Amino acid sequence: MAKYTRDPDVIAALEPDAYYVTQESGTERPGTGRYLGNKQKGLYVDIVSGEPLFVSAAKYESGCGWPSFTRPVSEEFIQELRDTTHGMVRTEVRSTYGDSHLGHVFDDGPRDQGGLRYCINSAALRFVPLEDMEAEGYGEFVPLVEKE
Repeated sequence: MAKYTRDPDVIAALEPDAYYVTQESGTERPGTGRYLGNKQKGLYVDIVSGEPLFVSAAKYESGCGWPSFTRPVSEEFIQELRDTTHGMVRTEVRSTYGDSHLGHVFDDGPRDQGGLRYCINSAALRFVPLEDMEAEGYGEFVPLVEKE
């Protein structure tokens, strides 16, 4: 498995919206994320570390204004933390190795798929299309995408 790290050079090169979301625990405006309507087969990875986070098969239209997923690729790459900001109690989702803020997870997802909704900011993600996954070092995850 590849090493995933929090690379200061990558962080310094982030676009302002990606920096705000991943490093300052920000949120992009609903309905504005580049991956909200993405229907391609592939893998969503942490924009900072490259950690594999979600496959396209787990993505669904929740109507919340952000890309939504039913489950991560692996619990190894996701940290869930208690978030009490903005006068609410929520569960924040961060990448394990990149320590990037990704979004939040809620328990109002599709019941037949576990009941979770990972509400994730597009600005925290990079999409790797199925046809590029092997070349980019994500070959072990191809079967998860191909079975869609």
